[in-house]
Amino acid sequence: MTSAAVSSTGGGRPDSGPGALPRLTTTVPCEYVHRSSMAEVFLTSCRRTSETRFTLTGQWPRAHAFFSGPDGRHDPLQAAETMKQIALCLAHAELGVPLGHHFMPCDLSFTADPDELAIGTVPSDLSIDADCTDLVHKGSRLVEFALGITIRRNDRTLATGTVRFVCISPGAHHRLHGAAPESLPAYRPSELAPSTFGRGRRRDTVLAASDLPGRWRLNPDPSHPVLFDTGDDHIPPMVLMAAAHQATCALLASGHSLTLTAMSTEFHRHAEFGRPCWIEATPLFAQHPDTMSVLVTGRQDNRQVFGSHVSGTLTRGKRGGAR
Repeated sequence: MTSAAVSSTGGGRPDSGPGALPRLTTTVPCEYVHRSSMAEVFLTSCRRTSETRFTLTGQWPRAHAFFSGPDGRHDPLQAAETMKQIALCLAHAELGVPLGHHFMPCDLSFTADPDELAIGTVPSDLSIDADCTDLVHKGSRLVEFALGITIRRNDRTLATGTVRFVCISPGAHHRLHGAAPESLPAYRPSELAPSTFGRGRRRDTVLAASDLPGRWRLNPDPSHPVLFDTGDDHIPPMVLMAAAHQATCALLASGHSLTLTAMSTEFHRHAEFGRPCWIEATPLFAQHPDTMSVLVTGRQDNRQVFGSHVSGTLTRGKRGGAR
């Protein structure tokens, strides 16, 4: 797919009028979703349908370097990444937030239907409805907004969710974080097997062991081509959500795997490079023996960075559903 500007009628050239070419599939601009690689852009068009409602289209590839699941399904976290991209795209393309501004998530929650996430023989073309709520302005500048999102494929719902973001100007971002680090911390892969965390490749694990049960040190690879696509000056929120998922998998009994069905995450502050961030997972009461619910928290400098409620279904099989 190539990249083209978002318009009120979607990507591509008009498909009416003498000599008009058929509408072509494009991605929205990388800059609108804060990604460097076009391969990591999952949105293809955006159209406003009312003052606060929008329809979008998107596409998930049949295979992805990080988000392909182990069982022939799309990884539910790909729905979370898509919802994040929807929020950023709408903020820039429709809600007047200038390029160069930063975004801090307040919360991101989603529910995914595993039965609808099967990878087919062609890429998954998505139709998306987004309802913008709780617009907060300071003067004429948008400073906070929330979205309700539904993602469908072939008119069947794959995932629903809500997101809330704060918009941060470049100056305010610099005051909060200072200058970007001149170099990133040296990465040392975890000594634990990737399957401990439900992954098949060591590079995709974002946790390392600690000296306490149910606790791990956040340990992502800063050169990871998907998780750190844009050269962030802090640890991206999607890495924290991946940490919550992987910590949940690490609690599984031998011979069990987890199918993620829902995650609700509140973000309190950025996780910064160069200082330990500790991830703790506590099992919660499950109403059914084939389900699992876990509270995962991240703390850095004795302050909470995020909290995530992770839910899924349990099956017997390869531990963690590793790929």
